[in-house]
Amino acid sequence: MSNHLSDRIKNMSTSATLAMAAKARELRNEGKDIIGLSLGEPDFNIPDFIKDAAKKAIDENYSSYTPVDGYAELKTAISNKFKRDNGLDYGLNQIVVSTGAKQSLFNVAMVVLNPGDEVILPAPYWVSYSDIVKLAEGVPVEVTTQIDTDFKMTPEQLEAAITPKTRMIWFSSPCNPSGSVYSKEELEGLAEVLKNHPDIYVVSDEIYEHINFSGGHVSIAQIDGMYDRTVTVNGVSKAFAMTGWRIGYIGAPEWIAKGCTKLQGQVTSGANAIAQRAVITALEAPVSKIQYMIDKFHERRDLVLGLLGEIDGFNLNVPEGAFYVFPDISAFFGKTLNGATINNASDFSLYLLEHANVATVTGEAFGNPNCIRISYAASEEELKEAIARIKAVL
Repeated sequence: MSNHLSDRIKNMSTSATLAMAAKARELRNEGKDIIGLSLGEPDFNIPDFIKDAAKKAIDENYSSYTPVDGYAELKTAISNKFKRDNGLDYGLNQIVVSTGAKQSLFNVAMVVLNPGDEVILPAPYWVSYSDIVKLAEGVPVEVTTQIDTDFKMTPEQLEAAITPKTRMIWFSSPCNPSGSVYSKEELEGLAEVLKNHPDIYVVSDEIYEHINFSGGHVSIAQIDGMYDRTVTVNGVSKAFAMTGWRIGYIGAPEWIAKGCTKLQGQVTSGANAIAQRAVITALEAPVSKIQYMIDKFHERRDLVLGLLGEIDGFNLNVPEGAFYVFPDISAFFGKTLNGATINNASDFSLYLLEHANVATVTGEAFGNPNCIRISYAASEEELKEAIARIKAVL
């Protein structure tokens, strides 16, 4: 019998971050000492107060199907969190809980986009944005940003990218992969452009909101005129070190939330019961309960920037959030190192894996072919050793 995969799946890219992580695991299984700096996964354990809430939920027999859009108690906690941290007033009918923020993004794309609709993606962007848009039969439109502007899209670039087919803009702040954080003034500049284009909606991915060293997070939905046209996406994977618990959520115009609930009802139904109950406790807690992780990420950022700054050929900016650095390594293009010719960022990333036993991710996967992404969600010892290895093989 022939295998007939759909064109949809054949044309879809494999997640570059997951592919590199799988390659690193494969090499470890072969006995190689690989340091993984490819995945965006905190190396901290889940705080004990959240674990206790999960154990309590098990004891209280939360084992039945959950409401498609999430427990009312969790949606209330999310609504209160939006008010407390973002100054946003989302009613329960505007909130949908999903199996991770990635599903939240997919839901929105499927609900809003029609074939041929264009979605502006300031590059670099998170690896899955482009393929999620394509799966919804939309057209990704990349807007190239530069390291000297901290990889942030300007109002002029936004205006130039808009066409009659533009339906949405997707971006993250703090940004994965660059760590860039848009200020209130910068978001106001983008909003000013959008005033003249009332049919364009914004997806604001704020999953790294609390891992922010800039002095404060601003949601674009807070900006005058943007609330009714913004989908605010968030979750607990990063700030609470709950990657495997798979809980994400949106605050959105009611019609989008209803559409996402309708879609989710036919795909996954409601998210995990135990995880939802634990997240209620996580979101109700003050941010100070996780400040120790944020402080440690800040220290690691400074450590990594200092060590990478000693390597000739690394062009660095100072990321203000998340837990990544995104150096421009194009100075190595065209050079031959230990018999390997470096033509692009993919070659460079593969070279580091094979010769330094350090896993990173090519910037090509994020829409920037001159950079690589290095995650510093690892111990200081691992970071020091990894960068020492990189320096030695360069």
